[in-house]
Amino acid sequence: MAITIERIPWKGWENCFRLANDTVELIVTEDIGPRIMRYAFIGQQNLFKEFTEQLGQTGETTWTIRGGHRLWKGPEDRHATYALDNGPIAIEANANGVTAIQPVEPETGLQKTMVITLAEEGTRVTVVHKIANRNLLPIEIAAWTPTVMAQGGLGISGFPPRGTHPECLAPTNPLIMWAFTDLSDPRWKFTNKYLTLRQDPDNPRPQKLGHFNEHTFGAYLLNGQMFVKQYHPDPSKEHPEFGASFEIFTNADFLELETMGPFTTLHKDEVLTHTEHWSLHDGVMLADLEDWALDEILLPVIRKHA
Repeated sequence: MAITIERIPWKGWENCFRLANDTVELIVTEDIGPRIMRYAFIGQQNLFKEFTEQLGQTGETTWTIRGGHRLWKGPEDRHATYALDNGPIAIEANANGVTAIQPVEPETGLQKTMVITLAEEGTRVTVVHKIANRNLLPIEIAAWTPTVMAQGGLGISGFPPRGTHPECLAPTNPLIMWAFTDLSDPRWKFTNKYLTLRQDPDNPRPQKLGHFNEHTFGAYLLNGQMFVKQYHPDPSKEHPEFGASFEIFTNADFLELETMGPFTTLHKDEVLTHTEHWSLHDGVMLADLEDWALDEILLPVIRKHA
């Protein structure tokens, strides 16, 4: 089954690429980015957040969230992380996807690329994120890939395999807090194997946690459909922000599922890569916020797409 790749206007941007098979579609715009602005079953809801008032706009002098999926330099800082991605990029199409290439960022000397590949059947998408160092001097950075999810859903992530005491005496993973993290917030729910965070448009207080899992995944459930992204970190390498391979954030406007790669020292023109595997699932009903119910919807998906 062939992939359809066509240039179309989309929500005010004249230069966008639509990738589709018989099941799902993606929208990547050439007018800003690199950003993947839509990933959805054909003609159905976009699980990615769209900031309506920012769609179709370009050339802003401050960083603009817009929604969708983006590539950032980690760990977070107010200058380099928020380098502008408000201008045109180049998109090259091939048989099964596109490559979105940003010009070198004047603020950082970095150049970001996304290689987006859609499976011929089903919902599988592979996103290879690349950051090149175009500076003369080496720089130590990490790839950070936030996916901005639409309002009203449930974010889910899983811990490494659990064990028992006293058989398991060594710690297995960090659970990372920020100064504004409040574990008494009712949007959080923790089970033995999972953490969940509910997106509430009526609650503006930010919440965030991070953790490490050798099989990192984040899921988002909204209106019976579920987005899953997976990443396989290398536990032998140091990850930023107290060792996070996954971070989850919410406020009143959206929820973010974020994976983070290890610290990497890049010399001039060297490139780091960070790969995520995505899938979409329809007719997903979560019976309860307990391990057995979360296992029911997640384990077949994670095993299938591992």
